[in-house]
Amino acid sequence: MQSPTTTSAAFQTAPAANANPRVIAACVAVVAIHAALLGVALTMRNAPPPRPIEAKSITAQLISETPQPAPQPVAVETPPPPKPVPQPVPKPQPKPKVKPKIEPKPTPMPVTEAPSQIAAPTPEPTPPAPAQPAPPPAAPAIGKPSMDLAAPKNVAHLSCNFAQPDYPAMSKRRGETGTAVIRLTVGLAGKIENVTLQKSSGSSRLDDAALEAVRGSACSPYKENGEAIRATATVPFVFSLND
Repeated sequence: MQSPTTTSAAFQTAPAANANPRVIAACVAVVAIHAALLGVALTMRNAPPPRPIEAKSITAQLISETPQPAPQPVAVETPPPPKPVPQPVPKPQPKPKVKPKIEPKPTPMPVTEAPSQIAAPTPEPTPPAPAQPAPPPAAPAIGKPSMDLAAPKNVAHLSCNFAQPDYPAMSKRRGETGTAVIRLTVGLAGKIENVTLQKSSGSSRLDDAALEAVRGSACSPYKENGEAIRATATVPFVFSLND
């Protein structure tokens, strides 16, 4: 006969043997997790406190790369241009010669002159012109010929009051010098009738100044044996910068 204690133990063991294995595995996992957490807590409790982090300054220096020389351009040899192919020059074709057309000349028709039925009147003889009387001989000149119509006489000196010519300013700036020879003719009343340039000074400005000076002068009549005659003479005008 069994005891009541043995019977209750057997009763409790039987349901345990019939428990679900999944429940057992879950209980074991929970117990393992709690044990791990407990171990970690104990380890952290006994671990030394963390050291403070020291801030250190780091100096960085940038090293520039040495510039490399620029690549030199490579000379590209250009191929020589193709030689021109000589094209054949077409020969000019000779032009056909055109023969000129020779037009036949018309033969002139013979012209027959009809005889004139009316006779031409005979010209009457022209009476001779009456003879003209010969002109009467010219009357001899009475007295001396007029001196106004006679050619002027060349003389060496005339009694004139010649004006001093003005030296042109342009001639002074250019240093123009020279001698202008002027020929003048004086009438019976002492009036200057004609003024011409006989010899140039080499400058047209100096020649014009000399001509103007003679035209503005006054002269007395030239006399021979107490009678006034027309006379002509030459007067030199010297232009010099030293005056």
